[in-house]
Amino acid sequence: MKKKFKFSLAYQILVGLVLGIIVGAIFYGNPAVETYLQPIGDIFINMIKMIVVPIIISTLILGVAGTGDIKQLGKLGGKTILYFEIVTTIAIVVGLLAANLFQPGEGVDMSSLSKGNIDQYVQTTEEVQSESHGILDILVGIVPSNVIDAMAQGEMLPIIFFSVLFGLGIAAIGEKGKPVLAFFEGVAEAMFWVTNLIMKFAPFGVFALIGVTVSKFGLESLLPLAKLMILVYGAMAFFIVAVLGGIAKLVGINIFRIIKVLKDELLLAYSTSSSETVLPKIMQKLEKLGCPKDIVSFVVPTGYSFNLDGSTLYQAIAAIFIAQMYGIDLSITQQVTLVLVLMVTSKGIAGVPGVSFVVLLATLGTVGIPLEGLAFIAGIDRLLDMARTVVNVVGNSLAAVVMSKWEGRFDLKKGRAYYASFKKTA
Repeated sequence: MKKKFKFSLAYQILVGLVLGIIVGAIFYGNPAVETYLQPIGDIFINMIKMIVVPIIISTLILGVAGTGDIKQLGKLGGKTILYFEIVTTIAIVVGLLAANLFQPGEGVDMSSLSKGNIDQYVQTTEEVQSESHGILDILVGIVPSNVIDAMAQGEMLPIIFFSVLFGLGIAAIGEKGKPVLAFFEGVAEAMFWVTNLIMKFAPFGVFALIGVTVSKFGLESLLPLAKLMILVYGAMAFFIVAVLGGIAKLVGINIFRIIKVLKDELLLAYSTSSSETVLPKIMQKLEKLGCPKDIVSFVVPTGYSFNLDGSTLYQAIAAIFIAQMYGIDLSITQQVTLVLVLMVTSKGIAGVPGVSFVVLLATLGTVGIPLEGLAFIAGIDRLLDMARTVVNVVGNSLAAVVMSKWEGRFDLKKGRAYYASFKKTA
């Protein structure tokens, strides 16, 4: 008996993606596309942002209260940050090696390139640089002076800090905390129901966002920068298969199994260029895959600020590309400096709008690369952002699995059962 074809969410998103490209290409340069489609995309992104904070708070409080061990949480936090730093550094080095080996900026005729508008990123960079973003400032920023304001701003690290302490408080008061725990359990279940409802709107959101992007820049704008695009996508694929795949193998997991389970979310993240759109479903699936709730709800949101592997890999390639385009030969010392500055800068301003461009603007000047070079790649940044978002999501998902294994709390039996049922329904 033939298996009946199921028009799953992944196929629906793919159709939305293809139709968005077609509509954007047909109506290239027509402002009506942005006028009518942008609100649809904005509504979808806003709906996702609406549910992210309640899900993180409720699931993390439940997980921490269930554990109730501050020493165990402290140990998990230390291991997680160490893991993030190692993998992020590897991502930067892979980006630098790829750019030096394949030299995407060599021979590029800047006169044939159109400049994009980077004023918004320059303004954001100036605002960021007007504040201090050293390690101590990052640590101070983790502790919220007003948790309601932190929730309103969607600041992940202060939200995580508050939720961990609140969860420990619930565990400490014993029986008195059970009604509070029941409340947050209800909140978590209700928000996951809302998430499933919002996901039905995803194909329309993807269609609108892609349609607007293609109509603005057109497909012909890709040709002069084709070498850069191919290298970025190739480096991202290599990083997932070789680096993340190697890490997964070390802990006894197949990276392709994780990718298969998360295929709907990865396609959605790729289409929308937003990790936030898939955060709730990623957390839900990782729990089903065998990761404990407290580890998932701590590691994944924290990774959104500290473990942007795709973004840092792209930043390294983009920096060398611009230097090559201007004929600037960076020495080994300058490239090492670039690695160190990227490591610090990407952590200090994680979470701000257009983070990759902002990090690059804050970094390029330290090694003598012209900042205006970023304007030449602004037009295709959305397409490059799609690739780096996928790597960010895969990297953070794997991090939750690695931490669960490292802590000896990964439920292999539960994971195998879920994967088997997933294969039947996929």
